Amino acid sequence: MLAPSSYSRQRTGQDIPMTPLIDVVFLLLVFFLLTASFHAVEHLLPSNVSAPHRSGAGSPQETPPPEEDFDEVVVRILWRGDQPAWQINGQSLAGLTEVRDTLATIARVKADAPVILHPDSDVPLGHVIDVYDVTRLAGFPQVQFAVSETRGRE
Repeated sequence: MLAPSSYSRQRTGQDIPMTPLIDVVFLLLVFFLLTASFHAVEHLLPSNVSAPHRSGAGSPQETPPPEEDFDEVVVRILWRGDQPAWQINGQSLAGLTEVRDTLATIARVKADAPVILHPDSDVPLGHVIDVYDVTRLAGFPQVQFAVSETRGRE
């Protein structure tokens, strides 16, 4: 006669099947892994944004090191009344298409020149993004933003 084992037990109606539970957990895991991989990290954008240096008692202002062949392209975005106005290295341009054509011409000559976007504080962000997109489409790999101190605030 066999003695009853403590390891073998009869299935009752109260047992919870684990296979569907494990399947749901793996599906959730796959879902979260796939959705998390498409998240674009903001600091990976190819631009540099920095606040202007303030002269204070803590540390003296340091000048940046000189770069070889530093011919920069400064794109000013001005706000005149309710319209944007554009300048490239001090030359006024009529519209965004003229900005695009001028930047494309400069890119054909020197595509590795750093471009500095300098918007006025009143310029809506959409116009700044338009000029940034035009600059990147022209083929400039390095785009920087100039930050001006706002007037009247302290």
